[in-house]
Amino acid sequence: MDRSDSREALPAKLIAVVFIPFASGFFLSVLLRYVNAVIARDLAADFALSPSDLGLLTSAYFLAFAAFQIPLGVLLDRFGPRRVLATLLVFAAVGGLVFGLAQGVATLALGRALLGLGASGCLMGSMKAFTLWFPLSRLATLNGWILAIGALGAMAATAPVEAFAGAAGWRAVFYLLAACCAAVAALIFCVVPEGPLPGAGTTWSRQFSEIGAILSSVFFWRVALPLIVVHGAYQALQGLWLAPWLADIGGQSRSEVALTLLAGSLAYGVGAVIFGTLADRMAAQLTVFKVGMGVAVCAIFAIAAGVGGRGEGALAIVMLYGFGACAAVLPYAILSQHFPRELTGRVITASNIFMFLASFACQWGVGVLLRRWPEVEGRYPAEGYAFAFGIVGVLQLAVLLWLLPMREKKP
Repeated sequence: MDRSDSREALPAKLIAVVFIPFASGFFLSVLLRYVNAVIARDLAADFALSPSDLGLLTSAYFLAFAAFQIPLGVLLDRFGPRRVLATLLVFAAVGGLVFGLAQGVATLALGRALLGLGASGCLMGSMKAFTLWFPLSRLATLNGWILAIGALGAMAATAPVEAFAGAAGWRAVFYLLAACCAAVAALIFCVVPEGPLPGAGTTWSRQFSEIGAILSSVFFWRVALPLIVVHGAYQALQGLWLAPWLADIGGQSRSEVALTLLAGSLAYGVGAVIFGTLADRMAAQLTVFKVGMGVAVCAIFAIAAGVGGRGEGALAIVMLYGFGACAAVLPYAILSQHFPRELTGRVITASNIFMFLASFACQWGVGVLLRRWPEVEGRYPAEGYAFAFGIVGVLQLAVLLWLLPMREKKP
């Protein structure tokens, strides 16, 4: 197949047998990432969890996810995304069962960690597959599409999960998710074709040693750090802390919180398609990336300040935050085009490991900081949220300022 980098149409057959199976896996991985936001109060009530306990439990997904990223990159480059992702999604299915059957916090944490491990390759494996089967000039578009599918997963983790959990209980949610993970694992294994793997004959030692060359690149860090800090924090807040902020500061009911988070996820999906398509059409991926990150940083400072804390204002600011944060679709395409193709699995997972470590730190850290303020009638004060979210905003602004002077470079 001609894989030249001309801006050619994306073949419908490859969309069917490559994009759709991998997109299905990413849909589930995002749903699993954010599902605890809606059922957080149920878990806290059933297991007597404090905010820091809840943050630590939920972020176990991110910790396991991040811990597997380096071996994941090597495995993707060596064995290909089809076999790796089908295997990992079996672990996700087991994790869903363990979480749903849990009778104690330790078992909950184990199930959550298995879910993180099982979902750890869904996005990176998809992007690796795109570099194998599609023109590199269309990567930002494809990555935008798959993040839009992920946004549907985030949307499914809001009002739909709320409705299902209300009718059948939170445990039934995880039994259903376990069955879906097993089904998608079978779909990927049976439908996705095997493609040639550049550098497949490289020794194990060299594959691991080449990671050092990636991490020693200043270009890598200047592009990856905004992804790590800005999008990592977005995942942490969308996945847990925006929900109590909307309830405590905005006075929203449980159903209103779910609908607001759903709208934020919708804005994220729309933004992913817009940013990805614009970046490819304008051949200005870095510029579009800067714009999106700037929007996200402004939004988090507005949230910290309590702007739009109530009513339609809360809906607008959450949607703006999601719309800007989704520009994180672009670093993967930028980095993939500036490193040899045989390294793409390790390049994208190297950035991902730090992003999920940042999500873990943010999700846990916000809970720890909120405990500095006493609860009043089961709510945390605006000062606590302002302090915690303000620290997140300062860190995001710092990495954005390092990115801004960069100029577009040819691959």
